[in-house]
Amino acid sequence: MKDVLDELAAARRAMGKGSLPAGDAYTIELRRRYSAQIDDVWDALTNPERLRRWLKPVTGELRPGGKFELDGGEHGEILRCEPPRLLAVSWLYGPDADAWPGTSEVQVCLAPSAAGDTEFELIHAAVVEEPLFPTYGPGAGGVGWDLHLLSLTQLLADGETADHEEVGKSPEGREFIRRSAAAWGEAHLAAGGEPAHVAAAVEATTRFYAPGPA
Repeated sequence: MKDVLDELAAARRAMGKGSLPAGDAYTIELRRRYSAQIDDVWDALTNPERLRRWLKPVTGELRPGGKFELDGGEHGEILRCEPPRLLAVSWLYGPDADAWPGTSEVQVCLAPSAAGDTEFELIHAAVVEEPLFPTYGPGAGGVGWDLHLLSLTQLLADGETADHEEVGKSPEGREFIRRSAAAWGEAHLAAGGEPAHVAAAVEATTRFYAPGPA
């Protein structure tokens, strides 16, 4: 349990503002360091065989300008690919992105450290309408990314992968989700969120990712 919560504490979280072609956006931002060389982290982000082990199975034209689709229905276009430092994609949901509440882009930046580790930064900018942001706040996407990055950590450390559904069923996993939702609530407050709204969003996010008895 301590190792899992240490991983949660290893990331710095922030909520900010951005702009996309679809309009004004909010951003969720995750920054942390991985004890792996930059080429290894880049390969985990772009090699379909490894990507499916921490994110989801992916298909499509995996090249700049190409289209991709994840097994969960997320899809988009590869906007920028500058090995081994920068990957940016549009990130849409469902067959009709305009009918789903919002559109978004994900950008990952990597930088090598003097010690041979890798600095990792993920920024997910989203134009989000009802019901997601008013109900869930930044935890709507933030908890999901925390779970995926937990899997990425395990993959980089020992090649193991995590089943997100199983994580959500275990006491340790539910505690991870609860603390992740609370951490995104803190980021929301730091960005100027109204305390009552933030508290309700944290509770809704926790119930969404870990339904059932506490």
